[in-house]
Amino acid sequence: MQGNRVYFVIDMKTFFASVECAERGLDPFETNLVVADSSRGEGTICLAITPKLKEQGIHNRCRLFEIPKGIEYIVAKPQMKKYIEYASEIYGIYLKYIDKNDIHVYSIDECFIDATDYLKLYKLGAKEFAVKLMREIKESLHIPSSAGIGTNMYLAKIALDITAKHSSDFIGLLDENTYKEKLWHHRPITDFWQVSRGTEERLRKHGIYDMYGVAHANEDMLYKEFGINAELLIDHAWGRESCTMADIKNYKTKKKSISNMQVLPKNYDFSAGETIIKEMLQNGCYSLYKNGYVTDLLHIYIGYGDRDKEFIKGSLRLNVMTNLYSFMEKKAIELYRKTVDSSRMIRRIGIDFCELQDMSHEMYDMFTDMDRVKKEKRLVESVLAIKEKFGGNSMLKGIDFQENATQIERNKLIGGHNSGES
Repeated sequence: MQGNRVYFVIDMKTFFASVECAERGLDPFETNLVVADSSRGEGTICLAITPKLKEQGIHNRCRLFEIPKGIEYIVAKPQMKKYIEYASEIYGIYLKYIDKNDIHVYSIDECFIDATDYLKLYKLGAKEFAVKLMREIKESLHIPSSAGIGTNMYLAKIALDITAKHSSDFIGLLDENTYKEKLWHHRPITDFWQVSRGTEERLRKHGIYDMYGVAHANEDMLYKEFGINAELLIDHAWGRESCTMADIKNYKTKKKSISNMQVLPKNYDFSAGETIIKEMLQNGCYSLYKNGYVTDLLHIYIGYGDRDKEFIKGSLRLNVMTNLYSFMEKKAIELYRKTVDSSRMIRRIGIDFCELQDMSHEMYDMFTDMDRVKKEKRLVESVLAIKEKFGGNSMLKGIDFQENATQIERNKLIGGHNSGES
């Protein structure tokens, strides 16, 4: 491999399904298993399936009813807490050999690693070091993995996503030269990291179907079509990537936000949707207070229960900077009623608390009863302390017991999925 640096991207193969197999002493390459909450019906999406099922032509993220009736398989209910525990153990294995500043956790089952300075330290080649890490994960936790190795972070990711799949040892290696030799004419172009279907369609208009086409296209046309994003697309077409691990570690977002989105268990009418907004607003205010933020800007998003996949959006600017529910409730409900078509059924609801500031920016108007503010803060602190010690459902509001409320069930979830706890 030619290049000054060596990056790994290590990914746990069908992670959730592999954890479920590990817990049962089964081999995911020999076992038909899906991770899905079958209590939600045959239409529920499988969060993961084993490689054995993939061999039989079944696609990941399929729905239960899409699995052919003649195939017998195990259905494992999601256990998000368990998966987080396994992910922590895997991260612990990395830390035995690599400093945390050279590791970027990309997702629960995937990490970028700058391995450059460790190859000399351990007197290992790039592939040997990757194999060492993968083998320890397999031997310690019985979780199989795959790896991409590249001379920059982009090439490592592409090596994982495209070339490792076709390698018997599940390891792909790329530098700029081998990238051009092996993948310039690879199709579909959406297999490449950060190339969406929308980008594919826009390139197709210009007769471009692969990265070779992008690399040799007229750059003025690309900038006209994609704006500043054309720069990244062109660099990636040539296998270039300027971002380093140090850049990621030093990056700080300019604006902070806290967001919450949920897909409702069934279509909700206008009144029931209002109940959900109140619950989500309360839960968001708790998150703001717990993390020491205040805001004066809210967005709500509504997705209707018909085939329309678009969200409608409503925005609200408060006249105070706060994290207290009582100062947001009335305005948020007014926003909901103004934004939502009361004649349509609702299936998806989201709420964003935007442009967050730290508590030093908290601000109220001259008519605010500050004794009331102090009292509400003491109440919030008590509620959060109880929830922290005894769980999310240890203290609830009356609205949480209404017929269409979802917070009690959502307190049992992690990332929108079952935590594995009763």
